[in-house]
Amino acid sequence: MITIRIPATSANLGPGFDSIGMALTQYVTLNCEPADEWSFDLQKKDQPFIPNGKTNLIYKSALFTANQYAIEHLPPHKVTMTNEVPIARGLGSSSTAVVGGIELANQILQLELSDRDKLEIACNIEGHPDNVAPAIYGGITVSSYDGTNLESVRFSKELEQLTWIAVVPDYHVETEEARSILPTELPYKDAVHASGMANVLVAALAEKDWLLVGRMMKQDKWHQPYRSDLIPDFPHVSNILNEHGALGYYISGAGPTMIGLFHNASDDQINKVTKQLPNYQVEVLQADLCGVSASVTPAMNQ
Repeated sequence: MITIRIPATSANLGPGFDSIGMALTQYVTLNCEPADEWSFDLQKKDQPFIPNGKTNLIYKSALFTANQYAIEHLPPHKVTMTNEVPIARGLGSSSTAVVGGIELANQILQLELSDRDKLEIACNIEGHPDNVAPAIYGGITVSSYDGTNLESVRFSKELEQLTWIAVVPDYHVETEEARSILPTELPYKDAVHASGMANVLVAALAEKDWLLVGRMMKQDKWHQPYRSDLIPDFPHVSNILNEHGALGYYISGAGPTMIGLFHNASDDQINKVTKQLPNYQVEVLQADLCGVSASVTPAMNQ
């Protein structure tokens, strides 16, 4: 039995578009055992959205990984999936599948992949590193990938001081739709300003200046202004998070989940936010510092 656990992730953190991401304490757990054919045993809530055969993204990512090493066949397994990560809500559900599939191939085929190897494969599948990097490394990652060159830096110090309150609406936003409404270009002056906000966010993360991190989260010019029609709840949710002491708030990934950053949020703050947002799923999360993990339980002799 192979058990793999992959954390949820939140991308962008405001102005860090397609570059910054962080791992959070929600998980997808895969229990994998040899079988006669590939199958995925899914929770009822996930069955309308996740295939249970070889079209599953976990299997496709595992096969892609095997193919990188000239291996064409994966020994079949039954994968029992326990999923805490809402699908198509901006918390990295597709990245958990990609990273989980890479790790599954790594374990089945004993590839002994390094984290860097896993990230390179994941970027080849996803096309950008913002969610897959923190899912692999844990913590907060700042990454760049142009299709050839890959760089990534990880932050982890003192993240345990922070509380991330995720506010999840009851509708989906598909990444493709959220990308289609973005402009194909920005005026040079606007791009410089947007880049400056992202640079200050990274510097504030490095210095653990959480007040400045929160201010920069609210200064995005890359994507949030254009996605307002897809996520009309954002102003209302932001006002409530701000009223109860959030340092900052942002749309997580392509949305529609919205996240407020708090410094050691109190029970009173959490209760007030939850009470004022009765029509949303409110999750109180911490940073996951481990990233993807795997364990193997040897078969018992019969």
